[in-house]
Amino acid sequence: MYNKILCVDDDPITLMLCKKVIEKSDFSKQIDTAHNGEDALKYFDNLKNSLEEDNNIILPQLMFLDLNMPVMGGWEFLDIFSENKYHDFFPELKVIVLSSTIDPRDIEKSKSYSMVIDFLSKPITKEMLYSFSNNTQ
Repeated sequence: MYNKILCVDDDPITLMLCKKVIEKSDFSKQIDTAHNGEDALKYFDNLKNSLEEDNNIILPQLMFLDLNMPVMGGWEFLDIFSENKYHDFFPELKVIVLSSTIDPRDIEKSKSYSMVIDFLSKPITKEMLYSFSNNTQ
């Protein structure tokens, strides 16, 4: 079980479903959400600032990231996160791309980011989480 997960998706129904499935699967103790890549970057900025005051803050260990979102999509988020030292500040964070796309180029592109450990198709299911848990132990 993870201590904290971040789910990033612009669709409130997808976020609700993601939270419900994770809760029912006992996959994580806490689930935070963001509505696009820009919100996710603000989330990590707030965590960095909070860590300066209290180093006992629980950091997300895993992030489910949608690719196609308004304001800032998943690819742009991954680029900024990788290039602007966020990844250095949060080295334990792993990302699972959770997308409705089935384009093999997207799957290949996701492999170019060191923090991306998997690419799954929406919607998230208990079986996906169980499979993922069994493969990472």
